[in-house]
Amino acid sequence: MTHRNLSRALAVAVILAVAVPALAQTGLVKGKVVDAAGKPVADAVIAIEFMEGSSRKLTTKSDKRGEFVQLGLQSGAYRITATTDKLGTGFADTRIRIGNTSEVTITLSTVPPGTDPKLAELKKAFDEGVAASLANEFDTAIARFQAAIAVQPTCHECYFNIGYAYLQKKDEKQAEASWQKALEVKPDHAETLNSLATLFNNQKRFDEAAAASAKAAASAPAGNADAIYNQGIILWNGGKIAEAKVKFEEATKADPNNADARFQLGMALLNEGKVPEAVASFEQYITMAPTGHFASQAKGMLAQLKPPAA
Repeated sequence: MTHRNLSRALAVAVILAVAVPALAQTGLVKGKVVDAAGKPVADAVIAIEFMEGSSRKLTTKSDKRGEFVQLGLQSGAYRITATTDKLGTGFADTRIRIGNTSEVTITLSTVPPGTDPKLAELKKAFDEGVAASLANEFDTAIARFQAAIAVQPTCHECYFNIGYAYLQKKDEKQAEASWQKALEVKPDHAETLNSLATLFNNQKRFDEAAAASAKAAASAPAGNADAIYNQGIILWNGGKIAEAKVKFEEATKADPNNADARFQLGMALLNEGKVPEAVASFEQYITMAPTGHFASQAKGMLAQLKPPAA
């Protein structure tokens, strides 16, 4: 039921300031469908519905491992519903950001929505919290997610969303406390760990940021380029440039199309004085993302670093 993903921290380049990255022009969602016992469910019908003003709806199916992937999603809030004839229906709410991967797990239930009074109460409160948060009515959102917790105290996604709402209210202390409660319920919740990593990074608590980012990466699928990239960003902001460079290299190997990792790798190489290698990375970035957020910086770097043509 998670519906918010937070902006990840960015490296503050030694030579120039770095803007917020965009890894691609669309986002994607990866998910897994499980039954009440936590076992994967194959061939579940997946409906992916955009929740912000249009009736766009996509469908797919889970594979034999219960997993599914949907590419090409615009940024915004989505409800993802999984259904089978025998095991019933489940849903998860998430927020897609351009260039990011959102991950959800959907548990199927044979109890139709509204049949169980507590289930209906939980769903109603959570949905109202999501709607209030999307409308930037954060006090109302907090109250509705708290009402959902009263019905189901183990609703880690309720604590996650309360943390997000507090962050929008500039109350970092309460945001951190809420996310810590979410981790008490689900210690490997990657979105919560990434949110804490971002918060710690912004507060210059770099060691804690690195630890949270590492846990998030461990919770993500093996070779997740975004998680590895985020580790590199945290290390860079903590002044650990050599270690950050290793992570940027790993991210480019995990996803050769990760343009931002190419740019950051170029910055790390430049800090090592490896100008030809840095030039190559900046040129790769321009080729991959000619209008990306780092395009003007990369072009400026190339103008300074490359000798004029004869």
